[in-house]
Amino acid sequence: MSKMDFNREFDARHGELVAITDVLSRVTCNNPSALTFAGTNTFLVGKNEVVVIDPGPMDLEHLDALMKAIDGRPVKAILVSHTHVDHSPLAGPLKEKTGAPVMGCGPHKRAVSFADMTETPMDASSQKDFTPDEELEDGAKISVDGVTIEVVATPGHTENHLSFALPEQGVMLPGDHVMAWSTTIVAPPDGSMNAYMKSLDKLMARSETRYFPSHGGEVNNPKVFLPQLKQHRQMRSDAILERLRAGDDEVMTMVKAIYTDVDPKLHGAAALNVLAQLDDLIAQGVVMCDAKVTLSAKFTLRELT
Repeated sequence: MSKMDFNREFDARHGELVAITDVLSRVTCNNPSALTFAGTNTFLVGKNEVVVIDPGPMDLEHLDALMKAIDGRPVKAILVSHTHVDHSPLAGPLKEKTGAPVMGCGPHKRAVSFADMTETPMDASSQKDFTPDEELEDGAKISVDGVTIEVVATPGHTENHLSFALPEQGVMLPGDHVMAWSTTIVAPPDGSMNAYMKSLDKLMARSETRYFPSHGGEVNNPKVFLPQLKQHRQMRSDAILERLRAGDDEVMTMVKAIYTDVDPKLHGAAALNVLAQLDDLIAQGVVMCDAKVTLSAKFTLRELT
């Protein structure tokens, strides 16, 4: 694998309002886990008036911490990047407390390739009853206290994933699309590697130089780190192509050969990642599938003429 310049140094200071810039601050929820690192970062943009981004999980202590951080200021909007349960559920209770509309991503949906896939562990990670007051399109802009927030559609981690840029500050809030502490999970049925890679190219073409993800700390030098992410994913694809050339045609067979240094208990999660990579290779016209793209399907290399 390519070397990744991960930044795992992060002082969460759970429940405290932590200033990042003069117009951006965060409150980190105390929900650490293997998937959320130190917890979910909820961001506040603005000074006299604020926009809250990614309110977090259904955690009433975090709700109290957010209300303390808001400190009576008007809340113009509550923005949600995507509908995983560590990001969106607290939007409803926060709306009740502040009267602010919930805006951002649309309702939860599966990636097109996996619309008919049987239930996977990823299904439990999504808030399926989320409905915003206003769904925001790519390029939409919100002004709060003189600060512009631009919506940047970045499907991949989930089909409905959004990032939020503060272009005048050179800041990107990439949600879960780019994280400093780890690579992002892209797993069916709501994740799409093909969409993820296109969204990564989209971010790489932008000018923002400071990235603050929804978990962990700042990305060190995103102009270097994002190409590393792309190379890492490409090397995973190359490993899968190597297994196909060796005659492996099923996902779990490939997982056991590729993830030799990973605890077998995690092979189920690895299988979803391999499936997402295979779906991307099918979209590129490199791989064929004998039926629908599922964990039990058989895959072969496409003979190019």
